[in-house]
Amino acid sequence: MESAVYLIGGLGMFLYGMNVMGDGLQKAAGEKLKKIIEMLTTNRLMGVLVGTLVTAIIQSSSATTVMTVGFVNAGIMNLQQAIGIIMGANIGTTVTAQLVSFNIEKYAPIAIGLGMLLWFVTKKKHVKNFSEILIGFGILFVGMSFMKDAAAPVSKMPQVHDAILYLSRNPLLGIIAGFIITGTIQSSSASIGILIVLASQGVLPITAALPILYGDNIGTCVTSLLSTVGASRNAKRAAIMHLCFNVIGTLLFIFVLSKPIIAIVQSIDPTNVPRQIANAHTLFNIVNVIVLLPFGGYIVKLANKLVPVTPEEEEEQISTTKFLDERILETPSIALSNTVDEIIRMASRSTRSLNYAYESIKTGDEEKRKKAFEYEKVINTLQLDITNFLFLLTTKNLSDHERIKADVMFHIVNDIERVGDHAENLAEISEFMESKNIKFSEDAQKELDVIFKIASTNFYDSITAIKTNDYELAEVVRKREKEIDALEKKTRNSHMGRLNGGSCSVEAGIYFSDIITNLERISDHSINILEEMNRMQGHVTL
Repeated sequence: MESAVYLIGGLGMFLYGMNVMGDGLQKAAGEKLKKIIEMLTTNRLMGVLVGTLVTAIIQSSSATTVMTVGFVNAGIMNLQQAIGIIMGANIGTTVTAQLVSFNIEKYAPIAIGLGMLLWFVTKKKHVKNFSEILIGFGILFVGMSFMKDAAAPVSKMPQVHDAILYLSRNPLLGIIAGFIITGTIQSSSASIGILIVLASQGVLPITAALPILYGDNIGTCVTSLLSTVGASRNAKRAAIMHLCFNVIGTLLFIFVLSKPIIAIVQSIDPTNVPRQIANAHTLFNIVNVIVLLPFGGYIVKLANKLVPVTPEEEEEQISTTKFLDERILETPSIALSNTVDEIIRMASRSTRSLNYAYESIKTGDEEKRKKAFEYEKVINTLQLDITNFLFLLTTKNLSDHERIKADVMFHIVNDIERVGDHAENLAEISEFMESKNIKFSEDAQKELDVIFKIASTNFYDSITAIKTNDYELAEVVRKREKEIDALEKKTRNSHMGRLNGGSCSVEAGIYFSDIITNLERISDHSINILEEMNRMQGHVTL
């Protein structure tokens, strides 16, 4: 009973330590993760490198694969790109196994102590990130030490030796055992850590460990498969590709490459079984990628066969958001960067709605008016989707500058939505004017054109400034805002002159005044957006 408690407690510490270390690495990488993903091209080899690097940073092949499924589901990555990342993720996950195979538990307290010291004495972001990595590293190895202590008395039980011997003679059972263990604890690194613990106590030879190791690689697919519940059929194909890749690799090694891999790892470390297991894990994944990489296109075709395209799928509507998917929340820095892309996309809808609404005022074109109303509905939906995504994101383990960035985005989304509301107001004014056959005089229309041009340009430039982090452009917008305030007063005075002169009806004057008010408020929201940008200055950039 005591051994079981130590084993479970050690496993918990191992998983927690790996999570803390991964969070620290991810925060240290920050927005570089997004740039790493953007390196991805249709070149499958580049995808492998990206998948390897990202998984080495976030310490979880499952998280990388789930994130990839999210990209596919969002429609921003195709299956040909996804297969490379999935292959690379399998290589990246071997870093943890290599790390824990070395007998360095004695350094764990030093790592934790140094990490805690750095955490308390510094306020520098990058130092705190490094301290998290040290703390996670230390906790991980303390967990390994607990598991080794728990396995010591177990290793002396004859029943355990008999069971291991039986698994050695029945590789299929070993594969099933590895699959169940990894599928249950949702971490191939942790299950391989258990193998290394047993090997360190002299219980598990490499011949018995290999089938379990193969099963571990298949078991890690469970996470990505579960993540496709409710996702698009294309996302399901991405998860199926992960499963196919690992199953084909397992079959290849069981029937062809088991003896060569045993010979290689035993020649490298003749007496050190934990190192043999770690090296076998690394060789399995590297060789698997080398062999199957040229056949990546066929794995994509196999996934399409297993999850065929249906007529319903061809007709189904794509989600309103293009860059957001809850699976991407596994990597908050990338989720945050994708949210910026979605906000820019939302702003472009507000710009279109505004342009269509104003054109309908000038021309009375009903089609343009309908377009303005349609875009406003899209904007409202996008606001809800983005806000909900940001709320979920704030529940994740974000760094201080990422939290500031998320808070800024909440406010920017609301301002963009308000611009959409003013565009809708303009479209409604157009509708009233058309029904009552009201037209503006040539002078009045010219005055409105000047204000509209400045207001719409201010909105467009405020979004551009946020997107490109251009503080000089932001200053230009602020200067134009003062110009629009002066123009508003001048235009209202001209309007009163026309009213007094009888060249403008009272009703037309009311609509004229409402249009000016809406345009001036659009420019105000542009300034609000830039104020949020200014709040970030010295902290973060979008």
